[in-house]
Amino acid sequence: MSARCQVTGRVPGFGNAVSHSHRRTRRRWSANIQVRTYYLPSQDRRITLRVSAKGIKVIDRDGIEAVVARLRREGRPV
Repeated sequence: MSARCQVTGRVPGFGNAVSHSHRRTRRRWSANIQVRTYYLPSQDRRITLRVSAKGIKVIDRDGIEAVVARLRREGRPV
């Protein structure tokens, strides 16, 4: 499974790890992806989403119903 947030679309970042001697090796910054289960009262069912910490804040701010409606409007699977 990919490390992509279903709400915000956040993905890992890539760059260099620079040592004390300035040797550069490739590294990645993973998004803080967590699996969360939310209850949709309108459909009387639970959905499981892979969301980042920022995505959890968006759901808390806007509400799960509004976020799911936006995801469906954009054509993303829920």
